Amino acid sequence: MRPFFVYLLKCSDDSYYCGHTDNIEARLQQHDTSESGYTSTRKPVELVWQGEFETREGAITFEQQIKGWSRAKKEALIVGDWSRIQELAKSKNKPVRPEPFDKLRTGFVKGSQQIRSGPSTSSGRTGALGAPTNADIGGHPSTLRQDSFDSAQDGRLRQAQPERVGVSERSDLIGRILHAEAIVQRRAIAKAITLLESTRADHRAQGDELLTALLPHTGKAFRLGISGVPGVGKSTFIEVLGLYLIKQGHRVAVLTIDPSSTVSGGSILGDKTRMEMLSVHEKAYIRPSPSSGTLGGVAEKTREAMLVCEAAGYDVVMVETVGVGQSETAVANMTDMFVLMQLPNAGDDLQAIKKGVMELADLVVINKADIDAIAAQRAQLQITSAMQLLGMFSGYVETNWHPKAIQLSALKGEGVEPFWAQVLDFKARQTANGKFASRRQQQSLSWMWERIDAGLKQAFRQNPDVSTLLPILTAQVVSGQLPASTAARNLLFAQSNRAPVAIK
Repeated sequence: MRPFFVYLLKCSDDSYYCGHTDNIEARLQQHDTSESGYTSTRKPVELVWQGEFETREGAITFEQQIKGWSRAKKEALIVGDWSRIQELAKSKNKPVRPEPFDKLRTGFVKGSQQIRSGPSTSSGRTGALGAPTNADIGGHPSTLRQDSFDSAQDGRLRQAQPERVGVSERSDLIGRILHAEAIVQRRAIAKAITLLESTRADHRAQGDELLTALLPHTGKAFRLGISGVPGVGKSTFIEVLGLYLIKQGHRVAVLTIDPSSTVSGGSILGDKTRMEMLSVHEKAYIRPSPSSGTLGGVAEKTREAMLVCEAAGYDVVMVETVGVGQSETAVANMTDMFVLMQLPNAGDDLQAIKKGVMELADLVVINKADIDAIAAQRAQLQITSAMQLLGMFSGYVETNWHPKAIQLSALKGEGVEPFWAQVLDFKARQTANGKFASRRQQQSLSWMWERIDAGLKQAFRQNPDVSTLLPILTAQVVSGQLPASTAARNLLFAQSNRAPVAIK
């Protein structure tokens, strides 16, 4: 079985590049000859370390961990000082358990000649380095992000993940977002969104500064919200639409929201697996994010992520919500156009006129029309009739636009061009009558109040009086001694510095 390699290069600017491959010689030659990618502007490069794995998953896991290591840990790896790596590990108290990569062979490398550091041992360790453990590499392969997989299939090189952003590096991060080439820019965007999504107080302060600096470069993209029930084909449609728009000369950013588990708190973040062609295109950027308990079908920092993508020059930003029902309407308050995707045979006339997500849609798309043409036609007529009724009360006459229902088949790529024609028509009408600008102004105010609500909730939980009283009242509510409404009122009294009143 062919082995997989993880390798570390030292570049001419003294930075490190980490990658993995199943053909180390071909990959090194690619680094030498490539005119694009991280190492192309940092030649010459020197191979300073490589490790051999039995499985691709093992190689990817260790590669991702090396990318997150500090420079000191990387240099300790190069010289084979594994004890030093363990000392520098963030989680020193984790139990050390062997990873299932029992035939890792590592060595100290200079140029193209590898000097083996010792014979294999019965424990699976080799020479001075030995096999990595859970404590060293930090987890299970299932925690890997989709974008960690090797992009060698399309002949492109990936850039090594930079170190975490510090105060002195923030201006450099802004520069990479605004002006860097595509590969470097995508990494910078990812780092910026990760910073904005962080819940640490210092990261939130840094994120506010970053967003303020990027704000003058935003506002030029068209924001398209796409929502629908689970299984309606949102991801398939977005890939087909994204590839179509790229052919028209656009740059496309896609923000996908995946539901977080109420049991484990985790999220699969697997939407990119349905966008195999779009996810590797140099003019596209896809970022999956967990909902993390945020209601409405979007994530807490989706607005901020949109602004980062706009600043980077993506002129079409699409937001794919989680699979939603009738009340998840948050995406309509953060996009220029709200598209609702429906299935044939998804309901009757009464279902179509129910309030909620339907009455906010600017355009309804009936996907999978190729499966049952008659059902799709019936659904289109029902939805069109319902939206005419809803439009009588929603002011669409004043905006010179009335929501429509159209059919398409994302799987077959049919109906994408007519869909985009409707989008352009909507944008032109809304821009002409001034509703486009006013809609964005209202969205900015909604954003401000959402952040105020979130900040008040966080301040409530962090209040020392609330923290003292909360376990007492919680126990009383659970035992049936106190109504939940009374407990809530007492906690609010405590938060407003009226703790004696609350305790009474």
